[in-house]
Amino acid sequence: MELISQHAKKIMEGCKERARDNGLTFQDESLEYIVTNRDLLELSPKNMIPTLYDYWVQDVEVLKEKGRYELYPSNPYETVINTRPAISFYNDNNPDWLNVMIFYHVIGHIDFFQNNLFFRHTWDYDFASRALSDKRMIAKLRSEKGRWVDYIIEFARAIDNLVGYHQELAKFSSPQQEKTLNRLDFYFDVFLQEVKKVSVASYVNEIERFNTLLQENPKEAENQYIESVQSKYAEFESLYTKYKETKKQKKNQDIFEFLMEHSEFLNKEENRWMLMVMEAVRATSLYFQPQIRTKILNEGWASFWHEELFLKDDRINGHEIDFAVVNARVTAMPRVGLNPYALGMRLFSYIEELGNKGRISHDYKYLQDKELREKFDKETDSGRDYIFLVRENCSDSMFINTFIDQDFVDLHKLFVTGKRLNKERMTWQYYVKSRDAEQYKKMVLDSLYHPPSVEIRVTDDNSLLLEHVFEDKPLVREYIKGTMLGIEYLWGGQVFLDTSEAMMRSAKLPAQGMRRDEKPPQEIVWKRVRYRMKDKVLSRKDLN
Repeated sequence: MELISQHAKKIMEGCKERARDNGLTFQDESLEYIVTNRDLLELSPKNMIPTLYDYWVQDVEVLKEKGRYELYPSNPYETVINTRPAISFYNDNNPDWLNVMIFYHVIGHIDFFQNNLFFRHTWDYDFASRALSDKRMIAKLRSEKGRWVDYIIEFARAIDNLVGYHQELAKFSSPQQEKTLNRLDFYFDVFLQEVKKVSVASYVNEIERFNTLLQENPKEAENQYIESVQSKYAEFESLYTKYKETKKQKKNQDIFEFLMEHSEFLNKEENRWMLMVMEAVRATSLYFQPQIRTKILNEGWASFWHEELFLKDDRINGHEIDFAVVNARVTAMPRVGLNPYALGMRLFSYIEELGNKGRISHDYKYLQDKELREKFDKETDSGRDYIFLVRENCSDSMFINTFIDQDFVDLHKLFVTGKRLNKERMTWQYYVKSRDAEQYKKMVLDSLYHPPSVEIRVTDDNSLLLEHVFEDKPLVREYIKGTMLGIEYLWGGQVFLDTSEAMMRSAKLPAQGMRRDEKPPQEIVWKRVRYRMKDKVLSRKDLN
């Protein structure tokens, strides 16, 4: 692995200038490395972070990828990571014209990393440096504790999808959210609406009363208003105090933080080294969370800009066909399956057109006539500004939910495929199941990362109870035993898990037109079950 040549670096800096001229914003410094396929095989299990801590699973992945490469050799064009400065890796046999295209793609990623709010918690430090510090710490502990370090890493990685990612973001996007609501907020947001359940008219009158005080005496308005509330409602202060205590108890939803703070086993003097290992795993998971949640958005944004900027670049001259071939490989829409590069890029182009024609408005949204919709064009030319807002504020789920509609599905002739067995040929057949936008949207959303939500309680006998908030997505049963085994060890006592599992039962009502000798159709029923891990033994019982 070595830095790119000065010639290639000059090309990269020229691409940066053109990208800035088109509105992209990013830090000046960046590092670009030339890597071989062997380097890529060894870096991939570490998610391209060279300084990430060593772990035996990474060695297994390297061996697996080497075997796969021998069967299916391939050359990735680039990889870029969100560090300070941003680091990108390039294959060692790219011609200059291809590097121009790839550099634009990488710059699109860097712009996204440094401006999308879901990466906010990664902006103020260099993760590569922190990873190196963690790597050295873990190596030192291995020399002292031996294989127990890898046990703790394995137990921690089993729950690293349950980190409090959104709680971490809240600290940056709105620091006051970390604090309990003040009395004024509590009065308007909780007391009036949830406790007293006042009418809308009464609620508006209270707001007007406060605004009147605010106009008369801005500095003392809040104190005067709260004093009047306290004199009117004797229970207000006690309810507010109780509310603050409840919020403190509910604050810690991150299972890592909960175990690290409340586990008597981990907080024994001889076990405190485990906390450092867990914190390293937690920090790594938090760093990668936004990348998992913005795959379509991120790749779409980079693809949109590599096409937009390279087509305007005079260095494409003579390489138009080569570019078309490479670009088609990256951004072609598959008939079956999902290509995040292609879907994201087309969505950005579609949104830009909507903005340019003024179609991001209620007037257009509620227009039912097809001909009028096709002719609707207010020529606002605000599409480019709007896609920058989307880049800044959206995640994949928001992006897909908001902008995939029937017009987009029809424009690109998208559909949901079904799969059935051809009994004569004994082969699988794919067919067009639906062209409905809602069905297509559901298919895409189902493919997105969606970790389970787990609430944490401690029972009277000091057992840990994990309550899976069921969202019609069952847990993968084969992982439950190993995960709970690790949590039992880290907690130092028995652990319960309440979750929902599917069972099949006959429908209560027979299907219309069904013969008497036919069996009634089956339907899925969700039942609540409780798993218990005690002394490394897993048991299960129904709660219904």
